[in-house]
Amino acid sequence: MSAGDVRVVHRDAHLLVLFKPSRLPTTHPTGGDCLVARAAVIDPDAPHLHATSRLDAEVTGMVTFARTKHANDVLRAARREHRYHRLYLALTAHGGLDEPAVWDDAIGIDPNDPRRRVISTSPSAKGARTRAVGRASAGPLSLLELRPETGRTHQLRVHAAQHGLALFGDVHYGGEKRAVLANGRVLTARRTMLHCAALELPDIAGDGRLDLRCEPPRDFARSWSGAGGAPEALEPGPAQPK
Repeated sequence: MSAGDVRVVHRDAHLLVLFKPSRLPTTHPTGGDCLVARAAVIDPDAPHLHATSRLDAEVTGMVTFARTKHANDVLRAARREHRYHRLYLALTAHGGLDEPAVWDDAIGIDPNDPRRRVISTSPSAKGARTRAVGRASAGPLSLLELRPETGRTHQLRVHAAQHGLALFGDVHYGGEKRAVLANGRVLTARRTMLHCAALELPDIAGDGRLDLRCEPPRDFARSWSGAGGAPEALEPGPAQPK
């Protein structure tokens, strides 16, 4: 198995951060092709290679692997203590945000489909919080910055849909697959337009913090530029606003 279009964003003695392309799951229940399997090809000498984050198959961006047990322990503590920050860029065809928002709706399993998640008041639902900012708009699309403070399954997709901003291409949660420009041209999204663009986490090999950034892939950039969006709007900012 080759690494394919997976690439290394960062590697040191304790951490491996990979870019995950669309359509590739982070894990596979029966050992099929997935990011975890490709990470083992990329980094066969890691003493303890463990994925400490997950992205849905359609979602692109950075996934962090602990290369040592110590790194795994440090990152788990950083999550508990809110010292592990992430920035996602997202496109929506349902308008934008005029003011920063905090979405704190609890999320539970859809009783009609265990693969889906829903906003829920059930005792089994888990608390979730997302900070959302509108970055720019172009034609029928808006560019959002989403910063999850928790890590629930499908959290960003469910929160965005709940607040009327279902993500472009996310047909599972009410997102539009097509957007029509003023000149009648049609933009089509073949996947959910969501990208993990920046991470800030402990620098286990040093004394400070790692600030890692990864620009959106071509299909995301093509949708944005096709709507008339400026390329510089897609440059990742910090995971944690200064």
